[in-house]
Amino acid sequence: MMGRLRYVLCEVMPEQCSEAAGIALRFARALPEIADTVREDAEAALAGDPAAGSLDEVILAYPSIYAVAAYRLANRLVRENVPLLPRLMSEYAHRLTGVDINPGATIGHGLFLDHATSVVIGQSAVIGNHVKIYQGVTLGALSVKRDYQNTKRHPTIEDDVVIYANATILGGETVIGRGSVIGGNVWLTKSVPPGSRVMYRSVGWQGLAEPEPERSDDFTI
Repeated sequence: MMGRLRYVLCEVMPEQCSEAAGIALRFARALPEIADTVREDAEAALAGDPAAGSLDEVILAYPSIYAVAAYRLANRLVRENVPLLPRLMSEYAHRLTGVDINPGATIGHGLFLDHATSVVIGQSAVIGNHVKIYQGVTLGALSVKRDYQNTKRHPTIEDDVVIYANATILGGETVIGRGSVIGGNVWLTKSVPPGSRVMYRSVGWQGLAEPEPERSDDFTI
């Protein structure tokens, strides 16, 4: 495996081919830790999905585990400043699963993408531990101007957050506080404090409401 990886690394970074052996060795040494983290992701899926029959079923059958595992492998190469290859890995997983995770994103332990399909996680997104995200969620940027390439364009999701289907959260300064619940179809470009519940009212857009004194954790859109 290491020989093949060295060869591929020399292909994608020919000017730094002399570094390929060291990168391949560090990558191989990181595999047990990556495997442990992916197992935590699978355990989060088992705990969070009543339809899951066993850990084996989750690991073998859930597209979210495949997509997140591919991200974790690709992200390790991003941290080695390997060009192109991490993106090819993530795009291959995207094609197979419908989950688009940029390998440059920062993601904690125990991520569960429930149903997974059409989830988009941008390059500078930061996701904490034990976050649950349903299908169709986008963690995106407010602007896609090329000049913003090296800025934080995507939101931060703190620990223990649940984001329901088709919610869209945009902007590098947007922070979803720890333990918050973001309802389905919500569109957010502003931060919410820890423990918030953000919901969409079918009567129409009402604007992000100021929290009531006695219920400072509730927001309505």
